[in-house]
Amino acid sequence: MAAETFAAAAGIEVYRDGKSIIKRLAFWKDLKRNYEKLKQETEELRATKDAIHTEISRVRLTTVIKGWIARTGMIEGEVRELETKYNNEKKRGWRLDRLANLSRDMAKKCNQVRSHREEGNLQKATLVMELPVPVRKIHTLKLQDNSSLHKVVQHVLRFLEDEQIRRMGICGMVGTGKTTIMQNLNNHEKVAEMFDMVIWLTVSKEWSERKLQDAILQRLKLDVEGIADIEEAALRISEELKEKKYLILLDEVWDMIDLNRIIGIDDNQKGSKVVLASRYDDVCHDMEVDEIVDVERLSLTDSWNMFEEKVGHLISNPLIEPIAWCVVEECHGLPLLIDRVARTFKKKEKNVSRWEDGLKRLQRWDSIKIEGMDEVLERLEICYEDLKDDEQKVCFLYGALYPEESEIYVDYLLECWRAEGFINHANDFKQARNRGHTVLNELIKVSLLERSDKSKCVKMNKVLRKMALRISSQSRNSKLLVKPHEGLEDFPRKEEWEHANRISLMDNQLSTLPETLDCRNLLTLLLQRNKYLTSIPELFFKSMCRLQVLDLHGTKIAVLPSSLSNLICLKALYLNSCSDLIEIPSSVEALKHLEVLDIRKTKLNLLQIGSLTWLKCLRISLCNFDTGNHTEAQVSGFDTLEELSIDVGSSKEGWDKIVDMVVKEVAKLKKLTSLRFCFPKVDYLDLFVKHSPIWEKDSFLTFQFAIGCHDSACAQILESIDNPSYNILKLVNCDGIDPVIIKVLMKTNAFGLIGHKGVTSLSNFAIEKMNRMCHCLIDGCHEIKTIVYGNETSKAVLEWLENLYISNVPKLESIWEGPVHAGSLAQLTSVTLSKCPELKKIFSHGMIQQLLQLKHLRVEGCHEIEEIIMESENAQLEDQALPKLKTLILIDLPKLGSIWANDSLEWPSLQRVEISMCYMLKSLPFNKVNATKLRSIEGQQSWWGALTWKDDATKKRLQPLCILN
Repeated sequence: MAAETFAAAAGIEVYRDGKSIIKRLAFWKDLKRNYEKLKQETEELRATKDAIHTEISRVRLTTVIKGWIARTGMIEGEVRELETKYNNEKKRGWRLDRLANLSRDMAKKCNQVRSHREEGNLQKATLVMELPVPVRKIHTLKLQDNSSLHKVVQHVLRFLEDEQIRRMGICGMVGTGKTTIMQNLNNHEKVAEMFDMVIWLTVSKEWSERKLQDAILQRLKLDVEGIADIEEAALRISEELKEKKYLILLDEVWDMIDLNRIIGIDDNQKGSKVVLASRYDDVCHDMEVDEIVDVERLSLTDSWNMFEEKVGHLISNPLIEPIAWCVVEECHGLPLLIDRVARTFKKKEKNVSRWEDGLKRLQRWDSIKIEGMDEVLERLEICYEDLKDDEQKVCFLYGALYPEESEIYVDYLLECWRAEGFINHANDFKQARNRGHTVLNELIKVSLLERSDKSKCVKMNKVLRKMALRISSQSRNSKLLVKPHEGLEDFPRKEEWEHANRISLMDNQLSTLPETLDCRNLLTLLLQRNKYLTSIPELFFKSMCRLQVLDLHGTKIAVLPSSLSNLICLKALYLNSCSDLIEIPSSVEALKHLEVLDIRKTKLNLLQIGSLTWLKCLRISLCNFDTGNHTEAQVSGFDTLEELSIDVGSSKEGWDKIVDMVVKEVAKLKKLTSLRFCFPKVDYLDLFVKHSPIWEKDSFLTFQFAIGCHDSACAQILESIDNPSYNILKLVNCDGIDPVIIKVLMKTNAFGLIGHKGVTSLSNFAIEKMNRMCHCLIDGCHEIKTIVYGNETSKAVLEWLENLYISNVPKLESIWEGPVHAGSLAQLTSVTLSKCPELKKIFSHGMIQQLLQLKHLRVEGCHEIEEIIMESENAQLEDQALPKLKTLILIDLPKLGSIWANDSLEWPSLQRVEISMCYMLKSLPFNKVNATKLRSIEGQQSWWGALTWKDDATKKRLQPLCILN
């Protein structure tokens, strides 16, 4: 009764059930606690909601999530209503019944909030599981330390650390390991530390913008529902990536990809990077990469290590190991091929017989089916099939006629292509060569041919050559009989000859050839350098009426048979270095289509070929002239000639008796587009210039002129220039300055001044008129003191000079004296200074500011050099000086004490430094932050150990880059 009286006094409805009264009293007493608890639960709910909001931007917004978010909003509204009631009740005074009800409602709502929050946490956990991982690891070959592929990975990692580099390209032919490098980059722990997100994409040949976008959206697990076009998808991707530092790895890129259009954001956002791998270097250039890393084939040691890792230690068996080495050699440094071959040979276990059989089959895998080889061939043949037209395809297949890895002289190859009709729409030789170089460059770009270490040569590697032979064997129009450099002493069976369109038996031991053959389909016959071949059967050529290319050079034949006249379609005939050849049949005049003839270093006389007046390309030597006949030099009769080369050779006896007449006759040739000639004296050059009607046709005649005779090894630098349109002038052991030299220099692209007397500077040759000079070689000129006298010029000079090579100039004190006009040396990329004992300064005052393109500097044997960049002449040097310098080589500089006085220069492009025999050089101009692209420092261990350091951090940074001996 007392409780009821108390309740009535408090304004609480009285129930007969005493428990209800007690319960309400309990709610009333816990009001504040329920209020605080509800606030806490609501805050936690909001945190869960915010976390989910953060995550849902990355994934598809499901119906469940949408419902939960909607209910959250409702619950938050209901909580706010309860908070308002609570605050109002505090103002109105305490009424126990209302407060008890409010406390009860708060307790119920608190339970509801807690339950809803727990449901949200479950949804959040589900979302997190659906988020993209920062790095998706890829199963790949683990690279051994110091292997060539591992070094490439390290090389790329250092580039990724460089803030200035946005994009990188990795180039190389199929099978060289580009994908393995990219996979190792993807998995590398340093990459995971450097980037928030790593996106790996393989770009198929049939790629499209939409396919690429879909792959990125899928990788990022983004909601693609309702996205209609490229722009909208790009916006969705950009929103996801804009706050992240990301790395995009694009493997097997075929064509230029507009990443900005696809991802909708600049790839330099927050230090983000792109690395692409392609077999086409022009794709890298089109995508504006900052650096390109070329991936070469593996060395034999690296190939062996990879093969051993895959096969296992069973190859160390003394009976198997020598066979295994041969197997590895057959793989030719291609990781793709090594991988497939290793899988096959691993199954052979320790069975030596099976290993030997496998090797034999591998050596003939162009004709025998080998497990795994079809896959390799299919990958390689993609490059072939992707060639733009049939012209490029037949030009590539022609390379299989030459031994694997052999040097193929480019000019010769292009002539064969033209003779076979591969190069279309080319009316003259110059046009044909230009077109041929275009095709050649395309083949090199896709790695089907390679530049050789030997200048002006290309080569085809073993694997690609076997692929070409396989393709040819399946073709109706390209049946090959190819057995070069196989030690053949006897010719192949007649059946093989007679089914072939092209035959290559070069570099063998053949001494005889078949008497008669039915070779009516034969187009090319290559027999060069069969040094025991002394004669050709009289009827040998009788059936070869379609033959277009015949190469017999370097054989010992003395006489050509009369059946030569049957070669009515012949366009190119090579007889050079047939030192015993004394006779060619008079019926040679039947070769009405012959365009190219090379008879250098033979005993043939020009009179013997005099009837071939329609020749377009002729190569002869001094020995081909009748030096006893002073009335007729027999050159002017070839009035259709477009290309003429006259070699003097080592024996110059008799040349002085006829050179005057030869020069005058050569000058009469009106269709020349290319002339290679050695003038004994400057006077004969003057004679040619005055009498030649084509000389004044600007940019029409391409020439290689030598004045005087020499044996300088340095002159080979000019010979190696691989630009067919360059005009080259070598002035050798001459004296003074002749006006005709200045006139010729106005058209010269590459100039060699060798052993010259009577000049103290290149300026003496009217340097302001050398507007086309790209290469300059100065060797053994004992009176030259400087290269350019700036006081004698009124404008920029040598604006297009790219390479400067100076050697053995004992009085040279400087490269430039006096003022340097803006624009001078603006294109200079390479400087070599060798054996100039008086040279004291390299970069004179004002000169270094012009060298914005300089990439390579080599200084050797210049004993007075104390500073590479003299502080006294470059006091105001900007920190961005020499912005493109990549290599710095300093050898035998005993007084060198400084490269630059301090570490203020940034050296933004420097990659390689080599220092040898520079014992006074005690410090390097580097610190812990400059020279960010530096990859190697080569030198002696004793020199490195004696260096002093500004701080330990710099030494610690540079130490891993050292290659010491």
